[in-house]
Amino acid sequence: MGGALLLNFVRLLLMAVWLLVLGRIVMSWIDPAGRNQLSRLLIQATEPILGPVRRMLPPTGMIDWSGFLVLIVLGALWRAF
Repeated sequence: MGGALLLNFVRLLLMAVWLLVLGRIVMSWIDPAGRNQLSRLLIQATEPILGPVRRMLPPTGMIDWSGFLVLIVLGALWRAF
């Protein structure tokens, strides 16, 4: 019983983080400067995850691939659980 509860919690947490990162990617197209409150919230919630990934990736010009990479990794983790 406890294992199933923990597994469901981990899946829910992974899905929530996945949705936050996806929201950050979409908002970066709409409001890249982060001027509205929702954009600032998404930036604050996802930057601790995206920042280190962004620093590990080589510079690719104007495209930030860190969000897409994090979505792929989170999706793989979600399927693994």
